[in-house]
Amino acid sequence: MNKLESILDFNGSFVANKEYEQYATSRFPDKRMVILTCMDARLTELLPKSMNLKNGDSKIIKNAGAIVTQPFGNIMRSIIVAVYELQADEVFVIGHHNCGMTGINPEEIIDHMVDRGIPMETITTLKHSGLNLMRWLTGFDNVKDSVINSVNIIRNHPLMPREVLVHGLIIDPETGALELVTEGSPAK
Repeated sequence: MNKLESILDFNGSFVANKEYEQYATSRFPDKRMVILTCMDARLTELLPKSMNLKNGDSKIIKNAGAIVTQPFGNIMRSIIVAVYELQADEVFVIGHHNCGMTGINPEEIIDHMVDRGIPMETITTLKHSGLNLMRWLTGFDNVKDSVINSVNIIRNHPLMPREVLVHGLIIDPETGALELVTEGSPAK
């Protein structure tokens, strides 16, 4: 049985037994917050537990490294929607120690793409089309600096209301300990 078959088999039982009822909530985050964090599998359950969050308390956005790379990209759009349409009034950017995006080498990623069958001609075409693959695939050297950079992009975004608090934290992916990097403050 492959993963999909196993998941669908389990899901049939989950729905038939009404196990979903314990997770019932609305689309609005009960604690009026949105979290941007890393997609690291260690954080799936650890992060919400370490913050005393249950299903429905927060909107959680995940990507590689908890990085806002573009002020008008998908991550920022999701944060803006959470604030204006889903009643979030605090944003938490939460990076973590030992992140896979630390010191990532874009050239190695491209080599892995080619090894897995992406033609070098495709890579060349993308480069000549104006896509800077090296920048697009780059991570960061220091998680604290990365969190501060993402927080600053969100705080200073021209569409972000000044009263929305934007905080930056780092979580230990083994213990769940949170380290405050920068605390949001109300606009004056």
